[in-house]
Amino acid sequence: MLSVYVKRGTSLERVPVDSGTQPPEAAVWIDMVMPTAQEDRMVENLVGIAVPTREEMQEIEVSSRLYTENGARYMTATLMCNSETATPKTTPVTFILAHHRLVTVRYDAPKPFAIIEHKLARTCPPNVTGESVLMDLLDAVIDRSADILERIGAEVDQLSHAIFEPEVEAPPLSYNEVLKTLGRKGDLTSKVRESLVSIGRLLLFLSTEAETMRW
Repeated sequence: MLSVYVKRGTSLERVPVDSGTQPPEAAVWIDMVMPTAQEDRMVENLVGIAVPTREEMQEIEVSSRLYTENGARYMTATLMCNSETATPKTTPVTFILAHHRLVTVRYDAPKPFAIIEHKLARTCPPNVTGESVLMDLLDAVIDRSADILERIGAEVDQLSHAIFEPEVEAPPLSYNEVLKTLGRKGDLTSKVRESLVSIGRLLLFLSTEAETMRW
C-alpha cells in the first residue's frame, strides 16, 4: 500500500494513488507498507531509487543497513511494534532520503508513524521536506521508546513493592507468575534497547552525511 503526502497550505495532506498511476511529483513523503512489485516500480521511477526487499531490510550488518547509492541515503532501523500487548516485537523499517523526499518502507505498523501522520495533517513547517519529516519520525520513535522504558520501570517498582513491602491484606504472590512477569519485562527492555542502538547508528550516519547533503 502506498501513502503519499503532499504539502497543502499549512499541512501535509495524504493523496490517494490509484493502481497503475504515478505518485504526484510534489510528494514530500512516500510511505510504503507491504509494497507490491508494481508499487516498488512506481516509486523507483518517480524518485530514481532502488526499493530494498524485505530480506535486504533484515540484514544485520551495519554496512548493509546504512549506505549511500546514486545520491540517495538508505537507512534501516529496528523499531518496536505491539509494545502494549503480550507479544511485543521489533521490525525493520527503511528510510530513504533522495532529492529532499523521504521514502519509508515497512511491513508492520510502528505507532510513531500514525502519530506523525496525524501531527503533520494538522500543521507542518512552511518549508517541510523529506529531511524534516524524517526528523519528526525519529523524534517520535525516541519519545515512544522513553515512554515504554518509563512504563516498564513503574511496573517493576510496583512488583518490587508487592514482594518486599506487601500490603497486610494483600493475597500471597505466585512467585512463578512473578518470574514470568520479570522475564517479559526484561525481554521488552532488551527489544527497546536494540531499537535505540539502531537509531543511534542511524543518527551517527546522518551526522556524517549532513555536510554532503548540504543539510
